[in-house]
Parts: sequence; structure tokens; C-alpha cells
Amino acid sequence: MTRDALHVAAVGDPVVSVGASAAQHDGCVVTLSRDDHAYASVHECATRLAFAERIAALKGLDFRGEYVPGESYERPLYFVPSDTLSDTREAQSLGITGPHDLFGGVVPHPFVLTKAITHPLVQPDAACPVGWSNEFAAHVAGAVLTGFTAFSRDDARAAGCALLRLGAVRIKPVRATGGRGQRVVTDAEALLQCLAEMDEAELSAHGVVLEENLTDPVTFSVGQVVVGGLTATYHGTQYLTRDRRGNEVYGGSDLWLVRGGFDALLATRPPFDVRLAIDQARLYHDAVAECFPGFFTSRLNYDVARGRGPLGQWRSGVLEQSWRVGGATGAELAALELFHRRPERDRVHARCVEVHGDPGALPPGALVYYEGEVPDVGRLTKYTLIDPAC
Repeated sequence: MTRDALHVAAVGDPVVSVGASAAQHDGCVVTLSRDDHAYASVHECATRLAFAERIAALKGLDFRGEYVPGESYERPLYFVPSDTLSDTREAQSLGITGPHDLFGGVVPHPFVLTKAITHPLVQPDAACPVGWSNEFAAHVAGAVLTGFTAFSRDDARAAGCALLRLGAVRIKPVRATGGRGQRVVTDAEALLQCLAEMDEAELSAHGVVLEENLTDPVTFSVGQVVVGGLTATYHGTQYLTRDRRGNEVYGGSDLWLVRGGFDALLATRPPFDVRLAIDQARLYHDAVAECFPGFFTSRLNYDVARGRGPLGQWRSGVLEQSWRVGGATGAELAALELFHRRPERDRVHARCVEVHGDPGALPPGALVYYEGEVPDVGRLTKYTLIDPAC
């Protein structure tokens, strides 16, 4: 990223704008399940319900469970969706017109909520969905890794072959979360085999990302949440754990949160690599707002990876975005709750933990928001810890 880009990305504080109507004193909170949220699971639904109850308490509203069309509710409604809403007309029909109406976001096209927007097409006339923005890739060139997005097997083949000249290539399904379904290829034969196994309809409708592969990466989380009159902004790192099959899966996040916006976060003087991740996330976010009119969100989280590129050089870039309930939401809400109880507090160190198998004795003060048996996963426990020293 150029020095000018870094400077521009750091100017202007709130990336979320919430009007006076954010502090609601009537209405109720409901959840909203999306049938097309392909990777939703039992524990994710239960976790979201627990979060929605806490959001309702923060806002001083009743929690009414899952939204039922046609049912009589106290208005206005505040929604906690399972995924980013990708139909602006539907959002408006529900009364969702701005970030104060939901915990999450609204985008004008389905592909905008996926990894697909992160990279350019391999050539100007490559296949792409309606609403695609070539300008977005130009805006975020200094904030992402080297890669391409493709919506056909031929374009994916051309993109992969171009990237293989630099080194290993990571192939990423755009709708999967937590690294699911990703593969790394090091030669053309492996690339072609991987592409041959892809579903043609999925590829055409949603696309695939091909990206330079980092070695020894560290993944930073950069985000912000706004609920009512409270704002928390943060940076942190993710860590992995092992599931019952021995696979590496998301194990939680270690977050440093401040009351207020990104200027307040930068005032904590984070280390250079963290500052860079924050600047790249903000640049990415601002580009979404500029290139995709109709976008708004009250919860944003960007994964930013830093590691060694194919040529051995240090590389840093935004991997993907989340504008819905996510893995860090337990810590996000814990921070907002603390800021609500303790007006004098302006910083929080919180940790989200996901334990597969027997969690043993939980640490004192652990706030459990899911515990149970999950099909194909086994026993899973999720909790948040607040550092009392910070």
C-alpha cells in the first residue's frame, strides 16, 4: 500500500454511521434465518439466539425469538440475521433502512457479501455477475493479496496458471467460512484437478477465489460493532484448535477493544503490523461503501493475513469480510456490556474460546454462550473471558 493510501485510510473516524434513532426505547428484537445460509448449523443458530437475547438486554427491548412473517410485533423491529442481507428490497420491506435496524449488514448483490469481491477478474471480458465493480479491485489493490476471482472454469484456469508463475496458489470457495474447502496447489496438474472437481453451477453463480499462498500466516481481526448508543472498535488475532478428527479449525479470537471508533483504536498506538492491518481493513471497507451503493452495516469484521509470500517477502492483505454475527461476536458483546455497566471504562481485553471435546474446568468468570453436542462435530463449548486487568 502506498504512503498516500495509508494516509487516506486513516482519515475520518466512524466507518459506521448511526443516527439518533439508534437509541430505541420501544419495539423488540428478533432473529432472522436465511434459507440460503448454507453453512449454518445447530450450534450457530443456538449461539445467535443467545447473542440476540443479550442485544435485546443492551437495547432495553424484549426478545421475541425468530421472526414470523405476518405476526404482530411491537414496532420498530431490530433484526439479528444469520447472514448479511443481499436483497435491499426485502430489507426495506422488513423496515431495515439503516444500520440502527439490525446487527449485521445489507448489500445490493449476493456476491458482495462473499470473498468474491476481494480480487479482480483475470481479464476485462471474463464472466461476472450483474453489478460487478471493476473499480473496487482498483481501490483495494494495496490492501489485499495478489489474486483473482473467476466465475467460469476457463477463467479460473487462466488465473491459476498466471499465479503459479509466482508460486503456490490457494483456491478458496467464496461462500465457505473458517477455511472450509480451501486447497493449495503447486503445479498446473493439481490446479486442473481441483478445478475439475468443482460444481459448475456453484462456480458460475458464486465464483471461486485464487490467491497467492502465505506461509506462517498470522490472521488479524479488525472490526467494529454499534448497538444502540454504544460503539466498540477492535483489533486482535485468531487462533486455531483441533476438532475430534484432528483437523485444524477456528478456536477463538483474542481481542483488544476500545469505546468509540477507529481513531480511538489507533490512539492506543498498536504495533506497525497491527496498524497496517487496521489501515487495510478501513481502506477495504470504504471501497465497499463507495463502489456498492446501498451497502450499510452495524457490525463489521475483516480478516487480515500477514505472512511470507511465494517469493519469501512479507505480505499483508484483507482476506475476507463479515457483516453478520461471527466468531468474535461473543467478545464484541461482552465489551459493549462492560461499557454499558461501567461508563468510566474505555478499553477491554476479551477472549473468545471454542473448545472441541471435554472443556474441563472452565476458567473463573467464563461467560458460556453455547455448550452441547453438535452432529458431526461432537461436544462443543463456546465462552468469553474478560481480562480484569485491562
